[in-house]
Amino acid sequence: MPSIDSCYETKFNAEVIAINGREIVLDRSLFYPIGGGQNWDTGKIIAETGTYVVEETRGRNEVAHIIDEDHGLCVGDEIVGEIDWQRRYSHMKMHTAQHVVSGIVYELFNGVRTVGNQIHEDRSRIDFNPIKFDNDMMELTFSKAQEMIDSDLLVTCQTMQREQINEIMPPERTNMDLLPKSVKELRVIIIGDKMDLCPCAGTHVRQLSEIGEIEFLGKKSKGKGTQRVSYTLN
Repeated sequence: MPSIDSCYETKFNAEVIAINGREIVLDRSLFYPIGGGQNWDTGKIIAETGTYVVEETRGRNEVAHIIDEDHGLCVGDEIVGEIDWQRRYSHMKMHTAQHVVSGIVYELFNGVRTVGNQIHEDRSRIDFNPIKFDNDMMELTFSKAQEMIDSDLLVTCQTMQREQINEIMPPERTNMDLLPKSVKELRVIIIGDKMDLCPCAGTHVRQLSEIGEIEFLGKKSKGKGTQRVSYTLN
């Protein structure tokens, strides 16, 4: 399971082990593939035959790096991979901010659940249910979120058993009921001294102060008691 520190690593050595057209599979990779609501990493693959832009990354057990059609890579080639740090770091801050806002909404409004999220480089969104936010509720939410960010709590991660997590946080807060029961061991993101704790495979910052200023952008109904809240970071 990747550590928080590994989220800051941007360069690695690897070997090409499979090629399918534009899809390049490596024996190891730091590129984050799309998943868990978070967008993929981009960057470069550098080889003797040239430098290739990684336009997209997808997959789980076998991660495919999508590059230009006309590449000169072959199975067995040694490469250097480089992550686009600006995009990665934006995702790290955005995703950690999502955890902050989701935790605050759950605490403020009687256990309202996060039922979806999309993490982008310039703006992100969270879907909550069941709730209908008014302007005062949004102002309170983002005021509390900024207070927590300014508190500069540490963000850590560890591997925990499903039962351990359920003893600390209600299953509906962590969406544990949505995870397959066969999954017993999970990577957990922890803010402060378990002020917030949530299973997550995404990339995150080490300290909340790195997030900066969070700005509420808007809200809209998605039907059946679900509201979508958008935000950005400054």
